[in-house]
Amino acid sequence: MKKLLFSLAIVAVIAGCSYKFNGASIPPAMKTLNVRFFENIAPLVVPTLAQTFTEDLKERIRTQSRLSITQNDADAIIEGRITGYDIKPVAFTDNRQPTAGATRLTITVEVKYTNNLDTGKVKTSFSESFSAFTEFPANQNLQTQEQALIKKVTTQLTENIFNRAFAQW
Repeated sequence: MKKLLFSLAIVAVIAGCSYKFNGASIPPAMKTLNVRFFENIAPLVVPTLAQTFTEDLKERIRTQSRLSITQNDADAIIEGRITGYDIKPVAFTDNRQPTAGATRLTITVEVKYTNNLDTGKVKTSFSESFSAFTEFPANQNLQTQEQALIKKVTTQLTENIFNRAFAQW
């Protein structure tokens, strides 16, 4: 009988705590999230980037949290825009005749996270910019690998945004 009461007490304590999954700490009252479309306003525009990024962010939330994605009123909102898509040479290999040994693809997004459940002194809402990059050999053609490089960078970006919103990193 004591073991049963102890087990029930443990379950009650765990149920009252914030939800944790993959380092995330989502308040128990938060059930829904609205991820709005991220418009691409970068000077260099890749036509599919806005849709790809928005869907990748939704997928990360679907797979790493218990939140339901909705287009209606929600407990929290993530919105923003893609502000940068840059391709620049890095890692020069020859000082006499500078030649790029690698090229860096950088994507920058501005994100506004609004927690509509915020009450009290601790506010978890934020508005900030996130950047991530990957490098590839300069002698490789960008067009043949661009989608794979974009996927790699958006994976890092969505992880950083998810952690900032739900793990307060």
